[in-house]
Formats: sequence, C-alpha cells, structure tokens
Amino acid sequence: MKQNIIEKILTAHLREGEFIKGKEIGIRIDQTLTQDATGTMAYLQFEAMGLKEIKTDLSVSYVDHNTVQIGFENADDHKYLASVAARYGVVYSRPGNGICHQVHLERFGKPGTTLLGSDSHTPTGGGIGQVAIGAGGLDVAVAMGGGLFYTAAPKVYLVKLTGELQPWVTAKDVVLKMLELLSTKGNVGVMLEYGGPGVKKLSVPQRATIANMGAEMGVTCSVFPSDNVTKKFMKAQGREADWTGLKADRGAKYDRVIDIDLATLEPMAACPHSPGIIKKISELEGKQVDQVCIGSCTNSSYKDLMTTAEILKGRKINPDVSLGIAPGSRQVMQMLARKGALTAMLDSGARILESACGFCIGNHFSPKSGGVSIRTNNRNFEGRSGTADAQIYLTSPEVAAVAAVTGKFTDPRKAGIAYPAIKEPAAFLLDDSMLIKPAAGGAKTEIFRGPNIGEPPSNGKMPEQLDGRVMIVVGDKITTDHIMPAGARLKYRSNVPKYAQFVFENVDGTFAKRCLESKAAGAHNVIVAGESYGQGSSREHAAMCPMYLGVKAVVAKSFERIHAANLLNFGIAPLTFKNPADYDTIKAGDKLTCGDWRAAAAEGKPVILKNARTGASIECVCDLSARQRAILTAGGLLNHTTRK
Repeated sequence: MKQNIIEKILTAHLREGEFIKGKEIGIRIDQTLTQDATGTMAYLQFEAMGLKEIKTDLSVSYVDHNTVQIGFENADDHKYLASVAARYGVVYSRPGNGICHQVHLERFGKPGTTLLGSDSHTPTGGGIGQVAIGAGGLDVAVAMGGGLFYTAAPKVYLVKLTGELQPWVTAKDVVLKMLELLSTKGNVGVMLEYGGPGVKKLSVPQRATIANMGAEMGVTCSVFPSDNVTKKFMKAQGREADWTGLKADRGAKYDRVIDIDLATLEPMAACPHSPGIIKKISELEGKQVDQVCIGSCTNSSYKDLMTTAEILKGRKINPDVSLGIAPGSRQVMQMLARKGALTAMLDSGARILESACGFCIGNHFSPKSGGVSIRTNNRNFEGRSGTADAQIYLTSPEVAAVAAVTGKFTDPRKAGIAYPAIKEPAAFLLDDSMLIKPAAGGAKTEIFRGPNIGEPPSNGKMPEQLDGRVMIVVGDKITTDHIMPAGARLKYRSNVPKYAQFVFENVDGTFAKRCLESKAAGAHNVIVAGESYGQGSSREHAAMCPMYLGVKAVVAKSFERIHAANLLNFGIAPLTFKNPADYDTIKAGDKLTCGDWRAAAAEGKPVILKNARTGASIECVCDLSARQRAILTAGGLLNHTTRK
C-alpha cells in the first residue's frame, strides 16, 4: 500500500489499534521533551506512578519559560528538575541554553521518529521530519515510563508548495497564509504534510517555523520530508549520523490537497487578538508601533537574527519604539556574538534578552497600556503579553525589524533597504556544555523539593450522579490562557492549591472562590462554553486546577484536541452539545443534573442533562474510546494508570 510520510511514521510506531481514520491508536514514543512550566508537574506525576527510570530513547527536560527568578519558587523548581533528571536518566537543559523547541531541533531531532512534548509547540520538530506532538504533562510522563500515546488516526492534508519565496517574504508568511486558509478552529484530528517542489527551497529552520504554528490551526502536527536540505542541516549540526531520508510514496493518498505558490505570497501579519486574523502589511502600512519583540520558538534561528542584525546595522531604532531581541538558543547567541551581530543590534538601540520564552508568555517585556506591539512569536491572545489592553501583531523578523527603525508598519519591500542575503552556515558552533547528561550512579541522586512543590492533586472516582452547578458560561475560542493565566502566575505551577486561586481570574475574578464554596457544599461544578474551547497552550493546569476546584464537567460546542485530552486525564467529562442551540438556554447558576451519568459515560451512551430552571433536557455527546471511558470513570489517567 502506498503511504504518505505521516502514515509511514505512525504505522512504524503503531502498537495498539488499527490505522482507521478517526479511530484511536496507540503509538510508541521515541523522544519526549518537557519545559519548566509544565515539566515540574509531569515529573511529580512520573514519581507518583512509581516509575523508576525512563523507557524512551531520549527524554530532555528544558528550562526556558520562567527563567526570570523572582522569588524562590522558580529557582526551587529548576533545582527539582535538575535533580529528578539525574535520578531518572533524563538530559537536563540548563536555564540560558535556549528554548526547548529550537534546541531540540538543533541537537536532538531525528527524521522518522516520534516526539511527545508537554508544550503545544512541540510540532516544531516536524521541520526535521519528526511526528512531533504536543500533549499534557501526564501523557508525557506515561510515555517516559514506556506507555503508549493515544491519538486518533488522522486525516492527512497535503500542502503542495510550488515556486520560491521572493525577497522580504518569509516562512512566517507561509504559515500565516495557512492560518488564513484553515483558520484556528475545525482542524482537530488533522495532520499536515508539506510537499511539492517548493519544499526544496526552504531550509530546516524555515520549515520549523511553519510546523511550529500549525499548533495555532489546531492540527495535531505538521511534517516535512527529510531530504538533502535536512541532511545538510544535520551535518552542519554535527549530527549527520542521525539523518534518514523520508518521502511519500508516489501515488500516496491524502484527504485534501492545498496548493500554495510561494512566489505569490507577500508580507503579512496576524492581527489582534487571534493568530487567525490575517492582513497584508500593505493594508496596515503607516500604523504607529510602540514596541517590537523579535525571537521566540517560532522565529529566532541563526538566519532570522542575522537578517535582523543586517537590517539594523548602521541604523537607529525609532525613538518611540522599544526593541527587544531574544535569540532562541545559546548556540545562536554565541554565533551572533562571534559574527559581530550583537554589536549591530546594541548599536541600534536594541535590548538583548535572554534565550528563553520570556515575552511570548507575558513573563517580561510587556507593552505599555493600549500599546501596539509587533512580535515574531506565535500567539497574540488578549492579555497574553501581560498587558490586558495591548494590541499584539505577529509578523516575520524582517517586518518587525523594519518597523523598529521606521516606528510604524512598513511594507519592507518599499522601505529602501537592500534585502540581506543571509545563508545557512556550513557548520554551526557546537557547545553542549549546558546540557547535563545522565551520569553513572545518577539513580542515587537525592531529589530536591522546595516549599512550593506539592504532590499532584488527587481526584476521586467519577460520581454515579451529576449534581451540577454552572459556575461560568463563556463564549467561543476560550484559550488556556483565559482559563489559567501564565506570566508571573506560572511560578505557582508546582503548587496547585495556590495556582487554582487564579483560574479564570481575567474573565471572572470570583470563579475560584465560588467553586470552592460550591465544592464544600457537595455540588459538582460545571463550565459551559462555546466553540473551540481550550485553544492554545498544552498547559494541563487549565484542567488540573479546575479539577482541584471541583469541576466535574465542561459542556461545550466543541473542544481543541490537547485540552480535551487534559480534561479527560484529570477526570473532567468533556461533553459536547448534540444541539449547539442548547448552549443559549443555559445561564450561570443553573442546576444541571443527570441521574446516570457515570453509567452513560462508561457505556458510551448520550448524557442527558436536566436543567432545573427551565425543565429542559439537554442531550450531550461523550464520544470516547473504551480506554478513555475507563480513564474518565476512574477519575483520571493517574488513577487509571496507578491502578493498572
């Protein structure tokens, strides 16, 4: 049977189920990655399952999110992560070594393998030919222990690229075009495969930029072929031995084909407050800019930042603009220093930021009140920058750098600047001294636990009956940032009782308090939502903390993949309205009951909710596999796995 690339990788790793589109399959995971915002809880869960060592080919623990160590909490967590990595045989990437996705692409990614990461932008690895999937930390902990990862056998769309990008048009513009075509919702259960003659014109870092923002479309992952371009990149990284050729069979089938002529694209931006609101830079020209941020796991490669340096060289940034630049990895930072690029940036008036997630998650460098900020990262959700009313636009580094100089949105093709012709280096600077690899005797390492680190919260078995209270009704496209704020709040990630105080704090500041009062009274708390609930980060705390607050069900028009899985993992029923119009009949404070909801969930039957206020019966779908039903009724994956 002729297979596309995704089918080849998945079937080679298939260990459970049949490869039938839409049906659940269990696949072996070769590599895992965690980062500090999600990794602490992932390793606490790994310990809670009584596991003794990792069973993957490679697991890496990165520290890249909360590297600004305000208070003791983050430093304590980093020490915990270092000690637990040594104990269980995990590679530890120290703070300052760079952003997990870029470092993993540079130093560990292997074509044809599977990568599972506790970060939604793990699909960046698709740029090197991996099936790289973002998931909750508990799923990653299970995979580290040798367990399978379960997902639906996907629909596969081919994105057929032809032509070649013109000067000032970039890989960022390719993925923004894809977001314009597919939007940010309705793509659950889809994997993208990029092909066509245009692929050969894209470097691995460019491919990684495109794969990275597939997360914003809601697709499970995006995968590129592994070809001579891939081989050249891996050779430059000193890893040619890890290279494997990978391409689709001639005549392979796809569920949809999307044609894009690279030569027809032009510079674009994602506009506030969604990565799916796309405009051409020519439509925004002249709009004043207050801040520019260049970096993140999407756009901080060597070529991205060398290009930025050349644009800034000999120029000063506009006096009304604040410019911050964060190289994606220590490797890039060192190479920029040796090339004199940091000098060009500093001379222009730019501020050099740490090689970390930083501004992307609102952890520092927030804009002024109501400020317009151009950023090269992947998300511009309302309030995510750390400033509630900021206007965040997402662009390429080229557009961002030109705007920093002019002080306004400027079509770079008309800026009077020669396009810098930066080539990928034949050899990258190799220095892995910030990667702490497992050593002999590591199993005897004493694990450090600071006072902010608690136990993973437990959940009871799913109650036989639902005695629900609707604690909040929210609209469409609610993100995990709406549910569980990041930024400065992330320092409480290892302390669930504390972090849970901030659930929905930017939507309804009374939510957590009301939930705890309702829970104490013996009621089951319920969240009601519109379409695409749980967009964005894989942050499992957006399910874990509501579980701690007594939430037993989320009833929505539709869910995004990772968050639906996280809800299930923590024993919260993800219910969808059979009739979406029923959403409009529910108000906060309504009492929703179901006398047989555990039996219905266990047997895969519809869940019928009775609204005490209206007397209406609301039919909900709980479309789960037999394995998922067992997890839900057990009260979550930790209960289910420990019991097994």
